[in-house]
Amino acid sequence: MRDQVRRASLSIPSNIAGGFERGDNKEFIRYLTIAKGSAGEVFTQLHIARDQGYITDKDFEKLQDQTVRIGRMLGGFIQYLKKSARERLKQE
Repeated sequence: MRDQVRRASLSIPSNIAGGFERGDNKEFIRYLTIAKGSAGEVFTQLHIARDQGYITDKDFEKLQDQTVRIGRMLGGFIQYLKKSARERLKQE
């Protein structure tokens, strides 16, 4: 479980960086969406870890809050990029 949480956690910044380096907003959005999915995976693994007694409720709350915030930030950024892409299309 620890390794799975680590892989999913590392996947978040890795996908953000990988998508950014593609240089295309459509690809960037796709990679941000994958990163957001990884945040969801971490969220689920945290619930399982708490339910199995691997982490305390206090640690769960702290990590859950951080994971939810990251997911929301990614979701907001994705929506911003989609909106700005639509606005650019309207201007053309």
